[in-house]
Amino acid sequence: MARPAESVRYGGIELRRWLRTDEDTLHRIVNESLAHLRPWMGWVARAGEHPREAVRRSLGEAAGAWESGDGYSYAITVRGQVIGSSGLRRCGEPDAWEIGYWVHPAQTGHGYATDAAAALVEQAFSLPGIERVQIWHDAANVASAVVPRRLGFTEIARRSPARDPLTPGEIGIDVVWELLRAETR
Repeated sequence: MARPAESVRYGGIELRRWLRTDEDTLHRIVNESLAHLRPWMGWVARAGEHPREAVRRSLGEAAGAWESGDGYSYAITVRGQVIGSSGLRRCGEPDAWEIGYWVHPAQTGHGYATDAAAALVEQAFSLPGIERVQIWHDAANVASAVVPRRLGFTEIARRSPARDPLTPGEIGIDVVWELLRAETR
């Protein structure tokens, strides 16, 4: 089975596969980013510290998805320091992958999420049969909209109700962006 690279450099970042041994690092950066993540990420604990068990479970699920080929999760690093997370996951269509990303609040505004998404576009299109890459975000998350715009994605839909349960910052309208392989040549 074809898989993307486990480590990729792009612009000012390096993506490297999340490993179970990254539990302490992931636990730390999620907890340092709670106020930044809670409005948008349904997986983040609603109150208090994000539990270590949730981090452990997430890393286990990421390892399983990598092995099955259903998803590829990466730490975003800058000069060897983890500053966020990104990944590819199947989006229900056999020829398409979806990109997700988040960056520690102290690292926003440097283009790191854009670099991570660009690297993931390349990785997705390196896989056989993949013709489309999508990015989904809630319409209220204007910061997330910057990334697909910068990378030349086209907004193809606004869907309501949202596909996932609402988080505190969301308004319930999913904005769907898409980039076609043919547009990257």
